[in-house]
Parts: sequence; C-alpha cells; structure tokens
Amino acid sequence: MNPARLLQQLKEHFGDRIQDAVLALGEVTLEVVPEQLLAVCTELRDAPAFRFEQLIDLCGIDYLGYGMDEWATEETTSTGFSRGVEPVTAGRLPGLEEDLSVETPQKERRFAAVYHLLSVALNQRLRLRVFAPEGDLPVLPSVVDIWNGANWFEREAFDLFGIIFEGHPDLRRILTDYGFIGHPFRKDFPLSGNVEVRYDPEKQRVVYQPVSIEPRVLVPKVIRAGAVPPDPVSTPAADEEGGDGGSTPDKAGAAEDAS
Repeated sequence: MNPARLLQQLKEHFGDRIQDAVLALGEVTLEVVPEQLLAVCTELRDAPAFRFEQLIDLCGIDYLGYGMDEWATEETTSTGFSRGVEPVTAGRLPGLEEDLSVETPQKERRFAAVYHLLSVALNQRLRLRVFAPEGDLPVLPSVVDIWNGANWFEREAFDLFGIIFEGHPDLRRILTDYGFIGHPFRKDFPLSGNVEVRYDPEKQRVVYQPVSIEPRVLVPKVIRAGAVPPDPVSTPAADEEGGDGGSTPDKAGAAEDAS
C-alpha cells in the first residue's frame, strides 16, 4: 500500500486517539499515549485495513540530550557539519561536569519505546512510538499478549534502558550479567561503568568491585603545519646499517671492480 494512503487511513480510523502521525522518508510513524497503546495495537493487528500481524522489532530510546553534540562546534540551521548542534556537554564522563561548566538539559519526555510492525498480507510497514510517563521509573504496558515476539524485545529494552513493561510474564535481564548495576544504554550511564570484575584467589571466584578507571578526555595528537618527516637515509639506523654514508656491500664491491 502507498504510505500516504496508509497515513490517511490511520488518521481517519483512530482520530484523536493518536497524538501524531507523520510520513517521512517513505515510512509512517504513529505516536500514541500509553493509555491507548494496547487498544491501538490490537486494532492495528486485527483491523482489515491494517493487518499488522507481525512485530518485527521493539526497542527503547533515551532522548536525554537529544539534539546536542559533544564537539565544540558552531550552531547552524539546517546545513553544514554542525547542523542541529547545541552547546557542548560533559557527555557520559562522571566527574567532568564541573570542569566543562555545562549541564545536560533534562527532557520532559525522555524514555520511549518504538515498535516496528509489518503486514505481510498487505505489504505495508508502520513505526509506532509511545513515550513513558514522567516519574521515577519509565513504565509502559506490555504487548506480549498481542504479539508473542515482544517477549525478548521488551526484556532487552528493560535491561538496556530500564523501561518497565507492566504485564510482562518474565521481565528479567537478558544481555547483561546478573550482578550488573544500572542500564548501559541510558545517556547518563558512565562510559566506564559502575563496577568491574576480578578473580579473587581467596574466595576462588569472580567478584565485583567499584570501577577503578579514572574518567578523562583524550586529546587527539596535533600534526604541526609544515612538519616534514625525517629522511630515512640520514637517520642513525640507516647510518649503522649502511656504514659510511649509507653505502652497501654491493655498492662497495662495484666500486672495486670499476677501479
């Protein structure tokens, strides 16, 4: 189906139950509130006009610092290398915020789940997005009862982003270790992590301890303008190898034959 036609059908069918519906780069993106998620997903699966019987992907997104760049570049409007850039931040290096004298702005709508749907019967795709309500924990309803394939997808989003999916039958970590602290795909998670592992010979097992890596910013090596690499013939290594002025035994023998 034509994406523009699908967009029109979605708007007519759901009306004010959807927050936003846009067509960009040939794909339709539908945004709903958490309270409408299960009802909308059920209709997207069962309605004859849509028939999105397959959930091909589900992922979490952290919009903290969205639109900001870690490089100190100039702001522009819509073109050039620095398009969409805002002032530099401390990134995910704990302890450097004061050194850079900047703060990462807090997003009102930070965590979202994105669902990619496929209708094999009608040969059409749809992207569905829902933001978690603001609170101490991002919580969204589980869609496992609608698409069974969401089981491990939601576990992955919980593990990496800390999104709680209410109604999930087995919401456990799926990628990180059992003793892992935090959620590594969150934008405020330190790049060096919180804990590290080592083998304790006394306990005869692997133990956790606070991370010992010190956060630092690496400065790239600067090549000076006009710098010329040394001539390999005049280097000490070449002098030692070649003897007098870099001559070789073959050249010395040729000189004797000529004389």
